[in-house]
Amino acid sequence: MIFSKKLLALLALVPALAFASEGGHPLDKAPDRSTNMAALQNGAKLFVNYCLNCHNASSMRYNRLRDLGLTEEQIKNNLLFTGEKVGELMTTAMPAKDAKAWFGTVPPDLSVIARAKAGPGGSGSDYLYTYLRTFYKDDTRPTGFNNLVLPNAAMPHVLWDLQGVQEAKFVEVADPHDKAKKIHKFDGFTIVKPGTMTKLEYDTAVADLVGYMEWMAEPAAQKRKQLGVWVLIFMTIFALLAWRLNASYWKEVK
Repeated sequence: MIFSKKLLALLALVPALAFASEGGHPLDKAPDRSTNMAALQNGAKLFVNYCLNCHNASSMRYNRLRDLGLTEEQIKNNLLFTGEKVGELMTTAMPAKDAKAWFGTVPPDLSVIARAKAGPGGSGSDYLYTYLRTFYKDDTRPTGFNNLVLPNAAMPHVLWDLQGVQEAKFVEVADPHDKAKKIHKFDGFTIVKPGTMTKLEYDTAVADLVGYMEWMAEPAAQKRKQLGVWVLIFMTIFALLAWRLNASYWKEVK
């Protein structure tokens, strides 16, 4: 695999961001990528190319990507671009001081972003999956984009070259709580400038990226779940044996 480094800045998914509250834009269910190694490898590629320029993932080392089926040689040749070593942490070369001066805030660490965004509105993966797919053109914003999940988001749409530029259509409808008032309701997207991917391809790519961020938040999750199954089987067998031993013991006592 040959991965080209994009010089695009994925700015702040700031810590203050919250899930869409009741009445906000609903979250789409993120596809499960937990056991799809090819998808997770693609997500790692996207993460390194689009996210790691500004964000740290300081709880993750490059060599941990071997758990996704990559060899150290593949990691070195395809995911390291500025002289990092395979055993080093996934950190950005951008100084925090410069990031704050340029963007107004230090881009947060993304090591556990998929877990940090979990809330009553859905999982962290659902939030990220919907968020990264609902940017739309808005010339009133400094970045030229707005977002349905997080209105007035500070982060620009850095994946626009993949998705293209879309406009959001809103219609006025009666407020269900006050018929005398009108509210803006989202009524679909219209592509005004196609990207390099179709809608299906972009949704798949975002699902891969989000899947990787979910995996990165707990790389041992699958092994933990598999071990849990064996523990439950052992406990069931042990309980059965203990029950029969108990019955045999009391039978002799009687």
